[in-house]
Amino acid sequence: MTGDTDDPFVSAVKPLVDAMGGELLPPGQAGPDDVVLSWAGADVVAVRLPQLAESLDRILATMERERGRPLSELDRRAKQEVVRVLEARGAFFVRHGVETVATALGVSRFTVYNYLNRERQA
Repeated sequence: MTGDTDDPFVSAVKPLVDAMGGELLPPGQAGPDDVVLSWAGADVVAVRLPQLAESLDRILATMERERGRPLSELDRRAKQEVVRVLEARGAFFVRHGVETVATALGVSRFTVYNYLNRERQA
């Protein structure tokens, strides 16, 4: 961001924006889809949120880092848990979400749907 990165408000929201894959911008550079955050009546920073598909890729990459290996190397039970977590986070509302997750897990779309159905029936 080219704005005031020493501002305490900006410093406070930066970790959240980074975790979401967003970008901080000076308020004057905000576009129509950006969110301008104000504090004490003044515009302080604008947040450009990532596209949903980018968010899903970021979530999958984070899950791989947390598990210390590619998701495709997980056993069936662990893959089912990944699908459960992703469903809770809304991953399957993203266009091509099932296909993206299936590729990451190294399974077919049919298998992902089976995991989803199993979770819903439990």
